[in-house]
Amino acid sequence: MLLKDKVALITGASRGIGYGIAKEFAAQGAHIAFTYLSSEDKARALENELQASGIKAKGYRSDASDFAQAEALINQVVADFGQLDVLVNNAGITRDTLILRMTETQWDEVMNTNLKSVFNLTKHAVRVMMKARKGSIINMSSIVGRQGNAGQANYAASKAGIIGFTQSLAKELGSRNIRCNAVAPGFIATEMTGALDEAVIAEWNKMIPLGRPGSAKDVADLCVFLGSDNSAYITGQVINVCGGLHM
Repeated sequence: MLLKDKVALITGASRGIGYGIAKEFAAQGAHIAFTYLSSEDKARALENELQASGIKAKGYRSDASDFAQAEALINQVVADFGQLDVLVNNAGITRDTLILRMTETQWDEVMNTNLKSVFNLTKHAVRVMMKARKGSIINMSSIVGRQGNAGQANYAASKAGIIGFTQSLAKELGSRNIRCNAVAPGFIATEMTGALDEAVIAEWNKMIPLGRPGSAKDVADLCVFLGSDNSAYITGQVINVCGGLHM
């Protein structure tokens, strides 16, 4: 029970990687606050699933890209749970297209949801963690943020920005015993990638030294470690979960 009695806030947890992180955190004894944006039914189902493991869980409808909503969310989580030990900034979207076709709206949507949200939540969570003189912030980047990808200039820029933000915060907050690390997933099997043609997935697998896509649990296992006291001397790092796709 690496996270026993810790309180974690996970953004965008109703599906995909966020869902996997929430499940693993609960299995390791953490109490879970999570956000969702649209699906009330999925959120309530996740609440019930997490609570069945014996921990406290609550979902909050909140737009992480909205500064005021982020502040209200942090205040409400602390009121409901009494503390905040781990923040996982996972909310993210894609609006993929070549730069010649990319609209200003497609750029802004990705930057606001993927990057500005990380600032918003971290800004308000840090005040809570500084008072407690402890905390772990885990930011979801991507190997695309390290190496780029054609048709994803907006996404790559947002994920690269997360890396710079993470490393800067690690230097700012280390003296307060607050750690900040980034996780960079590669090709992960989720509902989104499940819609891809089998031939496309097969091509990806050829490029991955381990020969398979990652799973949400592969990413979640690393997040459990980074949220736990076992990683007490690790901060400012960007750790790939990509099967060797990026080295």
